[in-house]
Amino acid sequence: MKRKKRRRATNPSLNALALCLVLLSAFVSIWTLRKAQQELTAYATHDTMVFVRQISHAAQAVAQKEKLYSSVMMAQAILESNNGKSQLSQKPYYNFFGIKGDYKGRSAIFPTLEDDGQGNLYQIDDAFRSYGSMTACFEDYARVLNDPLYTKTHKNLGSHYHDATAALTGTYATDTTYNTKLNELIAVYQLTYFDSPMK
Repeated sequence: MKRKKRRRATNPSLNALALCLVLLSAFVSIWTLRKAQQELTAYATHDTMVFVRQISHAAQAVAQKEKLYSSVMMAQAILESNNGKSQLSQKPYYNFFGIKGDYKGRSAIFPTLEDDGQGNLYQIDDAFRSYGSMTACFEDYARVLNDPLYTKTHKNLGSHYHDATAALTGTYATDTTYNTKLNELIAVYQLTYFDSPMK
């Protein structure tokens, strides 16, 4: 004689609870995405967002290859070039980081403010690297960050972009609030999105 398999009794209230939890989770996810989208929509035509769209591909490609934070590179480019509005960051120079010297024999002379070591600023004319393209600028900047001084700007296990911005403060820039400014730009414009691998 064959025994009939017992079916587990289903509790309708548990099924209803599980369905409610799934629906609530979906609602919260959609609400969170819409809220983030609304926050960014306010910035859509903002100079910074326009500039981010212009540099994002080049910055992300180079940062991914060199194990750097795209978010940090982009925040620095925003800050150092005034959203790509400085004359040095314009075509044909594309120097978003204010790097002095020459690049493959190319440079441009611009006035710049220097500190005399006593906190007094004075103006001089100096040579700045001229790149000819956005990608060349980001590639050269990545080479600058290969200096042992900037080891903590690279992605490592357990590291965070805050480590990178802290490592740039007092080294790349003498501004003691440099990391705070970069972190604020990264947060406001959600630049960590660009730290994900390119598809």
